[in-house]
Amino acid sequence: MTYHTTVLLHEGVEALSLKPNGVYVDATFGGGGHSQLILDNLKGGKLFAFDQDPDAERNSIDDQRFHLCKANFRFLKNFLAANGVNKIDGILADLGVSGYQFDEASRGFSFRFEAELDMRMNPVQELSAQEVVNQYDEVELKRVFKEYGETSFGAALSRRIVQARAEKRIVTINDLLGIVEKLVTERKLKSELAKIFQAIRIEVNDEMGALKDFILAATDVLNEGARFVAISYHSLEDRSVKHFLRSGNFKDVQDKDLYGNVNRPLDPVGKVIVPSSEEIERNPRARSAKMRIGIKNSNG
Repeated sequence: MTYHTTVLLHEGVEALSLKPNGVYVDATFGGGGHSQLILDNLKGGKLFAFDQDPDAERNSIDDQRFHLCKANFRFLKNFLAANGVNKIDGILADLGVSGYQFDEASRGFSFRFEAELDMRMNPVQELSAQEVVNQYDEVELKRVFKEYGETSFGAALSRRIVQARAEKRIVTINDLLGIVEKLVTERKLKSELAKIFQAIRIEVNDEMGALKDFILAATDVLNEGARFVAISYHSLEDRSVKHFLRSGNFKDVQDKDLYGNVNRPLDPVGKVIVPSSEEIERNPRARSAKMRIGIKNSNG
């Protein structure tokens, strides 16, 4: 099984505008596709990669210029500082779930398989999908489905989950599927399941909180003129990146100086970039990808 097919491989690395002797970060190592191409374009320099999933270690690159930090990218500053690095020349984040995590049944990320509910990107953390569906009260569940899944069935599903678990603990993917199937028509089932699983996964891994921490940390460590590149796969991720690049905050509230210039640490570069039709044909999972680029300015 291929660990992960890298999306926007060349476009992402080109967006970094690499300096041969620069210091760079691949914030989401995964299968190592972006990292290897970055290294191929460095003559000296260094590359630090981050991944909290221990299964990604199998893809580590044997290169003295490369260092894999086994951590969530929200802890970017701490791990770079521990390695004697305070400033970098560019950072790339390919957000979301790796192809391996989706395709490895035992990880419990996909409703295509029969397995225990899990969805932890870091398998040693305590909170898993099982804890969310069995321990969260109805109000908390409704919040998760509304905020992270944007599904119209969130309220009814939350109520049914609480009723079902009163009789029997919800342990497997099929346990959850059985609850959803009673609420959703067959025509809408797959699309709603995708939203529901996305919502639980985001909650389990605190993906939105981690993303915001990461963006703020990345802004602090980038040198002036350095590039920030983010590839997102759903509207919640993309919205956070877009708002921060446009306004310097996640609420998208612009503060302008006397000359009408927006006070923000990163300036957007170009328009949003999406995969070509050829790439989507080769890798259907690329279809929702959006890449945005920012450059660190003197205000940051």
